[in-house]
Amino acid sequence: MKVVAKTGKDDMAFVYIVEYENGKMLECVESLQPPFTRDEKWILLTSTMHGCPVGCKMCDAGGYFHGKPTAEEILEQIDFMVVNRYPDRRVLSKQFKIQFARMGEPALNDSVLDVLEELPKRYDAPGLMPSISSVAPKGTDAFFERLLEIKNRLYSSGHFQFQFSIHTTDLALRDELVPVKKWDFAKMAAFGERFYEEGDRKVTLNFALAQGQPLDPEVLKTHFSPDVFLIKITPLNPTYRAVENNLESYIDPHEQNVNQDAVVKALEEAGYDVIVSIGEVEENLIGSNCGQYLRRHMEAGDNLSDGYTYELEEGMLSIQ
Repeated sequence: MKVVAKTGKDDMAFVYIVEYENGKMLECVESLQPPFTRDEKWILLTSTMHGCPVGCKMCDAGGYFHGKPTAEEILEQIDFMVVNRYPDRRVLSKQFKIQFARMGEPALNDSVLDVLEELPKRYDAPGLMPSISSVAPKGTDAFFERLLEIKNRLYSSGHFQFQFSIHTTDLALRDELVPVKKWDFAKMAAFGERFYEEGDRKVTLNFALAQGQPLDPEVLKTHFSPDVFLIKITPLNPTYRAVENNLESYIDPHEQNVNQDAVVKALEEAGYDVIVSIGEVEENLIGSNCGQYLRRHMEAGDNLSDGYTYELEEGMLSIQ
């Protein structure tokens, strides 16, 4: 594997475009979460597919699907970023978070499970915390059953983060946003109840909330117990796909608003823990945030004023 291009800055995030011997390319990311230092929290995002067949309406990585990397190819992404910072593979970060979230739906690639088995053997990292976020496509029951077994065996007591990507409680609108056959809320809830054990992190229901997309606490409470599930609300990051589909973020990353407060209050009154997760706006400019994909930017005829403004450094030869 070699790195053919990158963009970003050291005290925020780097996005790497990597190429394998077979000529296929994908992206991986390392980032910080200010004000935390790298010794306190270090986040890696790996790609689990070459592109993604799901095609979420807000995600620039959809529509490029041409296969699945092997477990070793996913590990090569992680190895590159780890060894670059920690040559002895001893990761000192108090929280070393590996998100299988740059590109691809992880539940559609069983190699992700093999990677989860390998990580504790490969790195001396007491703070290791893998993170899986999924829309829960139909036909992935076996993946989730094995994931549950791996979590209980290797990542219990809060060392694993699991998240369902929901985005809206309106089922018809959700089918438009996430145009793939997927589990219904009842099945998600039943699995989440089994996945969560005392001492674990609660299962997250994530909403990259767009204007006009309902988030109804009463719908959630019909299925999802506040004792097991928490709610995370994020901005809709600037992407070409969001613009094409006329999607605008409900959350303003620059300032808090009254409507946002009302949504959070209603969820809290329903008994849920709520996280409003607004990252560094500069990551939008780098193109390292969720839903962003540098290849889509490179192929675009126009530019986004609030995303992908960092220059790309090409022609690198960092070979692993």
